Amino acid sequence: MTKDKLLTPSFCHILAANFLLFFSFYLLLPVLPFYLREVFAAGNSLVGVVLSCYTIACLCVRPFSGYLLDTFSRKPLYLLSYFTFTVIYGGYMAAATLGLFVALRAFHGLAFGMVSVSGNTIVIDILPSSRRGEGVGYYGLANNLAMSFGPMAGLFMHDTCPYWVIFGSSLASASLGLAMAAMVKTPYKAPVRREPLSLDRFFLVKGIPAGTSLFLLSVPYGMVSSYVAVYAKEIGIEASPGLYFTFMAAGMAVSRMFSGRQVDKGRVTLVISLGMALAVATFFGLAACEGLMRWNPHFTSGLYLGVALAQGVSFGTMFPAFNTLFINLAPNSQRGTATSTYLTCWDVGVGIGLLCGGYIAEAFGGFGRAYLFGACLTVVSTVFFLAKAGPHFNRNKVR
Repeated sequence: MTKDKLLTPSFCHILAANFLLFFSFYLLLPVLPFYLREVFAAGNSLVGVVLSCYTIACLCVRPFSGYLLDTFSRKPLYLLSYFTFTVIYGGYMAAATLGLFVALRAFHGLAFGMVSVSGNTIVIDILPSSRRGEGVGYYGLANNLAMSFGPMAGLFMHDTCPYWVIFGSSLASASLGLAMAAMVKTPYKAPVRREPLSLDRFFLVKGIPAGTSLFLLSVPYGMVSSYVAVYAKEIGIEASPGLYFTFMAAGMAVSRMFSGRQVDKGRVTLVISLGMALAVATFFGLAACEGLMRWNPHFTSGLYLGVALAQGVSFGTMFPAFNTLFINLAPNSQRGTATSTYLTCWDVGVGIGLLCGGYIAEAFGGFGRAYLFGACLTVVSTVFFLAKAGPHFNRNKVR
C-alpha cells in the first residue's frame, strides 16, 4: 500500500515559515531584558512586566482566533497576522518611549497568538489524515530547532552587534517567513453555517478533560523553562546551565521523528501515557539533584543532562499526540477552536509555572522543592489522564 505523500511543496513552505517565525522570536527574546535596561533604564520588576504583557496578550487572543479561523477563510487570517507580527519588529526600532514599546509588545503578543493558532490549524488542513501525527511532529520540530539556535544567535549578536542589527535580523527572518507562508496552498474551505455564539465556539468543551491533564503537565514545564538554570547555579551543578536546553531540544527532535508515526497508527493515548510516565521520572530526577549533589557532584551533573535529554523525549513524544487528540475530538469545522484550546491550556499552565515556581522556591527553601511539587503535579496529571481523559477521548473522538 502506497503511503500518502507528506513532503508536498505547501508542507515544506509552512515548515520554513514556522521555523523563521519562531527563530525571529527566539533571536530577540534573550536580548530584550538587556535592551530595556540599557535603553530605557528599566528595573528588573518593570522588565518582567514588559515581557509578560506579550504572553498575556497572546493568551487573550487565542480563543477568539480559533473562532475566527473556523468561521472565515484561514489563509488570509494567517497572512494578515503574520504580516502584523513581522511589521512590529520595525516598530521596536522606532519606539522612542517605554510606553510605546510596551504597547508594541502587547500588539506583538496578539499577532503571535493569532499566527501560531493559524499555522497549527493550516498544517492540519494540508496534511494527509493518514500521516497527520508524523507531520505535526515535524512541524513542531521546526519550533525546537528555532528554540535551539535562536537564543544562541541573539546572545552572540548582543556581544558583537548594535541593537538595530538584532532587531533588523528578526525583521528579516520574519519577512522571509512571510514570503514562505504566502506560497502555502490551502485546500478549499466550504462556507460554514454561522452557529449561535456559545462556549464551544471559543473553547472545545469536549477537550476539557484532556486540557486539564495538559494544564497540570505544563505547570512544571513552565518551572523548568524559567528557573532550571538558576536551580543549577543554586546547587552547584558543574555542567553549563545552557546545555540543559540543548539536550532537551535534542531529545525533542529525536522523539518527534518516531512518536508521530505511532500516533498515526491510532496509539494516541498510549503515546501520551508513555510520555507522561517518562515525564514523572524526569521531574523526580530533577528534584533529586539537590540531594545527590552532596553525595556525588560529578554523577549529579551527568544526571542533570540525562534528565534534560529524557525530558525532551517525553515532551517531544506528547506534543504531537496531544495536538492530534484535540483535533480528533472536533469536527473539521472546529479545527481552529480545537487548536486554540490545546495551545491555551498549555500556555496558561506554563505561565502559572513561571509565576508560582519562584514563589514556591522562596517559601519552601529552594527550587528543588518547586520541582518536587512539579513532579507531584505530573503524577496527578498522569493518573487523571489514565482514569478520565484517555477513556473520555476514546468515547468521544470523531475520527
